[in-house]
Amino acid sequence: MSDTPSDAELARSLKGGFVSSHAEVNGVRLHYVAGGRGEPLILLPGWPQTWWEFHKIMPALAAGRRVIAVDLRGMGGSDKPADGYDKKTMAADILALTRHLGHDAVDIAGHDIGGMVAFAFAANHPASTRRIALLDIAHPDERFYNYSLLPVPGRQQVGGDIHAGPGRFLWWFAFNQVPDLPERLLVGRSRLLVDWMIDYLVEDPSAIGDRDRDIYAHAYSTVEAIRAGNAWYRAFGQDIADGKTYGPVRAPLLGLGGGEGGYQLLKALLPDKGTDVEVAAVVGSGHYIPEERPEAVVQHLTRFFA
Repeated sequence: MSDTPSDAELARSLKGGFVSSHAEVNGVRLHYVAGGRGEPLILLPGWPQTWWEFHKIMPALAAGRRVIAVDLRGMGGSDKPADGYDKKTMAADILALTRHLGHDAVDIAGHDIGGMVAFAFAANHPASTRRIALLDIAHPDERFYNYSLLPVPGRQQVGGDIHAGPGRFLWWFAFNQVPDLPERLLVGRSRLLVDWMIDYLVEDPSAIGDRDRDIYAHAYSTVEAIRAGNAWYRAFGQDIADGKTYGPVRAPLLGLGGGEGGYQLLKALLPDKGTDVEVAAVVGSGHYIPEERPEAVVQHLTRFFA
């Protein structure tokens, strides 16, 4: 992965005049890629990816918006401090970045961990939130404590095979809680994890090719990067406690679920999270919606944020 392109090179490869930049905000140095003109739209990615997960949708969205894809605290080109990985603090990072960029209020869309941060942003900074979209995720709540340690036959596995199961067995939620061990196991081997996660959670593995997988593996190739990514999961207990203090968000909220399973999950989880909630299914997609069905995501986001 020594020939993995830099963030600056990747940004220049996208139509829309995208530029890779950094900003010192909230005590952390954040990397972001911005392009286009118009009202600001913040894009927040998830694990184990970077801002690059939005590369298929950024040019189309930038046709009428100022699109800003951010590497979260601990991700990619951003700093990887020892703490601050609860989603409330990470949302404060994004607020400080929006202020740094000269915006009073923004639309914000997040996938996976980024969706959790997007929700925390809306819950804690309502005056700065126009609309939010959550892609195949909801903010942590006490239901997270009910996830099974073992895959449930017929629901998460068939004949002992979790790949044959109709649901997702979230074993990495527990794996990422273990201190020190994941870093030692994965350093220099992150492509193994990236491949497994993608192949397990997509409808069509070819939707995310070798080049993209190399970019993600490179971003999680060091001890510091693996530790930081795990820290997002280790903060779930604090996130759940923080979530108990949040009322329903008042900003219009769109949930996009990957396929029927993701749609049904968000349909059950999101209605009590906001006062104006819409949930839609992205047909033919698994978890990595922006890369699997970019045209559908662009259509949904363009309509919703209009």
